[in-house]
Amino acid sequence: MTTSTINDTKPHYALLDGLRGVAALLVVWYHIFEGYQFAGGKPTIDFINHGYLAVDFFFVLSGFVIGYAYDDRWGKSLNTGKFFVRRLIRLHPMVIMGALIGTISFALTGLERWDGTHSTIGMTLLALLCGCLMFPALPGMPREVRGNGEMFPLNGPCWSLFFEYIGNILYAIFIRRLSTRGLTVLSVLMSCCLAWFAVTDQSGYSSIGVGWTADTMNVLGGTLRMLCPFTAGMLISRVFRPKHVRGAFWWCAAVLLVLFHVPFIESDGALCVNGIFETVCIVGVFPLIVWAAASGKTTDRMSTSVCRFLGDISYPLYIVHYPLMYAFYMWLIKTRQYTFAETWPVALCVIAASVVLAWICMRFYDVPVRRWLRAKAEGISLSSTGETRRVL
Repeated sequence: MTTSTINDTKPHYALLDGLRGVAALLVVWYHIFEGYQFAGGKPTIDFINHGYLAVDFFFVLSGFVIGYAYDDRWGKSLNTGKFFVRRLIRLHPMVIMGALIGTISFALTGLERWDGTHSTIGMTLLALLCGCLMFPALPGMPREVRGNGEMFPLNGPCWSLFFEYIGNILYAIFIRRLSTRGLTVLSVLMSCCLAWFAVTDQSGYSSIGVGWTADTMNVLGGTLRMLCPFTAGMLISRVFRPKHVRGAFWWCAAVLLVLFHVPFIESDGALCVNGIFETVCIVGVFPLIVWAAASGKTTDRMSTSVCRFLGDISYPLYIVHYPLMYAFYMWLIKTRQYTFAETWPVALCVIAASVVLAWICMRFYDVPVRRWLRAKAEGISLSSTGETRRVL
């Protein structure tokens, strides 16, 4: 989910960093309005109804970045073990931090479940341990402490990291070995499967917003949501030829903004119209956005700084914001306030606090911890090849 793993000797796609940050901010914005829907028991989200599609956009980005960064390095400077170490170093420190922040948030709300009962400290600590180890909870398990069926009840969005890890494993043992033609076949097949799932409404939600819980339908849907855009991104990385796109960052960001704010589309026939819209976004529009952004360039110091900042905070923001949302949702339920008009000062404070917390975690935890882990991993690698120099 990040472009930061790209080899330093290759061109860096700054606009992809920026768009990842834009999508992360839109996820936070979406979850604010999800809170009004959840607390008020509304059937749909009022405003930014399709914000969950940011996850599918992240998967396209992830596939592109992994293919671009690693495809030509296998058998040279990279093997399966090194690849997994690199990905764990990149992703897992913030997974642990997100679980810790989620535990603190849950404790500050009195370990209260959504039904008004309370979890135990022991089960909360078990949920923390399983969250750190990325062991998903099944719906109704005692360690599913919030009682909403989430795979990771202390930090719900980690479900997408669970599927990201699956995608990384499949890439290392299988997908990377495919020829471009084979990858094309796989990508088309996954697109057809996702289209079937969405358009025939296999979820029963009339949307593709699945994967966050560990029942059969959500596991299938989450797998398709990952594999379809993930393989599409990898395919783009192999066949990509840049075309000059002027103002790519701004119009790509505008397209994401518009698509995520499209209202829920009602269906009155056998096919799910909302699912058709989502399929078009995932299979058609998001790959085009990644292609266009990879073709564009930052043209001045300000746009470069903006893209760098957005890219830096994007992953930490995605990971740390939802524990704050849990507290916000609980506050909405307790105060019986269900609209942005009633609560906008608090909502904006939650957004601002999420950004600040993400920056603090990035600056003082994620970056130094990953730097230390990389040095340790490189030192071990050198030792295993018989070199005496230790990388510090």
